[in-house]
Amino acid sequence: MKNTNKILSGILAASIMFGTTSCGDDFLKENANHTTTDALLETGAGALAMAAGLYGNLRWHFGYEWAYAITLYGCDEFSMGSDETSLGWMDYNTAEMNPAGSSRRNHPSPADLWNELYFGIATCNLLLQKAPLIASEQDRNSALGEAYFLRGYNYYRLFCQYERCPLQLEPIDVSAGVPRNFKLSSGEDVLNQVIDDLQKAYDLLRTDDWRGAGTWTKYTAAHFLAKALLYRQSERCTWKSNYPAKTDLDRAIRLCDEVIDARGLEKDYNNLYSNWTGVDCNIEKSKEILMSALHNDASTTVGRYGNRTYNYFSSQYNTYSGGYVPRGQYIGDMEFQRCRPTEYTYAVFDNVNDSRMWKTFKTVYGICNNVATPDYVKAENAPTFGDQGVLFLLNKKDDTRFRKDEFGRAAIKHTFVNPETGKWVPNVAPVYAEGQYVMNTYGTSAANRSNMFCGINKTADGSRTGEKGDAHRDVTMARVGETYLVKAECQVRNGDDAGALATINLLRKRAEWKAGEDREYYVDGTIAFKSNSTASGNCAKGNKDANGAKLTNQQAFEYSFIQKNSYVLSTGVERPVESESWNASSLQISSWNNLPAEDQAVLNGMGLSVNTLEGKVNFILNERTRELLGEWNRWDELSRTKTLYKRAKLFNPETLYIQEHHNLRPIPQSFLDGLTNDNGEPLTDQEKKDMQNPGY
Repeated sequence: MKNTNKILSGILAASIMFGTTSCGDDFLKENANHTTTDALLETGAGALAMAAGLYGNLRWHFGYEWAYAITLYGCDEFSMGSDETSLGWMDYNTAEMNPAGSSRRNHPSPADLWNELYFGIATCNLLLQKAPLIASEQDRNSALGEAYFLRGYNYYRLFCQYERCPLQLEPIDVSAGVPRNFKLSSGEDVLNQVIDDLQKAYDLLRTDDWRGAGTWTKYTAAHFLAKALLYRQSERCTWKSNYPAKTDLDRAIRLCDEVIDARGLEKDYNNLYSNWTGVDCNIEKSKEILMSALHNDASTTVGRYGNRTYNYFSSQYNTYSGGYVPRGQYIGDMEFQRCRPTEYTYAVFDNVNDSRMWKTFKTVYGICNNVATPDYVKAENAPTFGDQGVLFLLNKKDDTRFRKDEFGRAAIKHTFVNPETGKWVPNVAPVYAEGQYVMNTYGTSAANRSNMFCGINKTADGSRTGEKGDAHRDVTMARVGETYLVKAECQVRNGDDAGALATINLLRKRAEWKAGEDREYYVDGTIAFKSNSTASGNCAKGNKDANGAKLTNQQAFEYSFIQKNSYVLSTGVERPVESESWNASSLQISSWNNLPAEDQAVLNGMGLSVNTLEGKVNFILNERTRELLGEWNRWDELSRTKTLYKRAKLFNPETLYIQEHHNLRPIPQSFLDGLTNDNGEPLTDQEKKDMQNPGY
């Protein structure tokens, strides 16, 4: 907590000195008056404090709708619910997704990310200019290492999204006005600068978490340097033949090994996200975490951008549940239903043997409000407080146990009675019934905008003191689980297929159920509500008991948070008898020619053979879904491998207007409109068009 507060205080100091960007800020806008800043930077303590302020640039990524729109929309893993706030990023329609941005309220613009990344770069450039004056070598190296890292990371993100961008590597003197004559560097030059900056960060940063958990170390730099080297040998880099593949890939593999050996994996996948018990709890200190956007509950360190990610992954239970499950801070998520998993996402998991599915998806919400049971439900089947109010069954397509018409939401007559509890479930939906995908057919909105679905739990936060307040948990931005997959892909591209499979199997080993592990146990960050200061207050939505008395938040929490998932009912696997315990499962893959059925189905649908590089890379993309679902980098990875168009078209029916050129984002129109030519004159429309990415 102490280190986090120091860093977050540094963030506020940086915001005061450098300013913060907004949607309308000009490219590379800086504070012209650096007098106080310069003096501060010329002391070791001051430079380190300003370096701490660099971490604030990461918080921006998770403070608004762009968190998911830029990183997860328009891909294969998530569609959307009935809310169309970020529609253009999902369906790629030209009215919304264009260089000038959308007129739709709250719709993120292509300029938002561009402006914020350059704000961070400008801060890094100033620190890099002044940090060499620091007398202490350790302090100097630490400040330089953090500045090189963030600059390299920000240029990496610019490259991933736009490919070409200006390379500004020194502070800009704006005393004579803001310069307007910028050139776009080639993608090759930008990526090479990324590699150079990350290499310097790797050389300078410490190996220990000296600033605290989730901050930048040598291993953070190693992870991203390995990703950048892999990128240079990936499909989008048409110039990759300029660099020896074996040299890049061997180097990336060594970096991955260094990270894996030093940091390692958590033993239980639950300890990455689900076992979040409150601010600065143990799982935020996990050695597997390589980088986080830091947050806490101190009002003095909130700043402009809090953590709003808890809003985006849950279905709209407050709307469709018929009053059985009203929303509130006693439930760790908020039902803004921005990210609805696609059929591909549900189907790609082995629902029997892969614990990641059951530690990622939230399948049950309990009844926490009194609602009259419909007359057609038998009295002995009537549910009560704490029974299942919302239930999702994560079954397979060949499951023949269910009929489509026995499921539904509260307002629609349906007959489903849980055979284990004998209780009618007011809101219940399977992934499949009668051999058809039906998860998207039971909500109050159309199937292509269904607001009823089984969402994921990685952002749940029960520490919130208001249903719409900021979350307090850190946001993991990089971890060792991904390092394994970066290494495996490097091995595949290097011709070491056996080594790649061995690496993937090590990661899958963690995902296996352990002997004696309760496969029905469920937890998520909602559990942090146990120490919530608002527990004794009444529910904001007016939840009532059977006598009409108002429920407290604590009562609603106890009723709604059910720590038992739908594993047995979803899979049909028999629960062990009382004298026995669950067996261990296996996810080990014996050979590339014996892939899991889920992966073979994906490759068949794509018309690919696993004996090709493309087939193996797509298998690794499937494994990325299972390991990293919702972890803020899917669009970048599909763009890198040039699989975005194909996978989105096949697996996400809501990417209606996607075309091949959408593999890059548009250069922001606001940037182009502000440029001048060498004569100081505004660019002509043709000159702007020539600078724009193809297709826009």
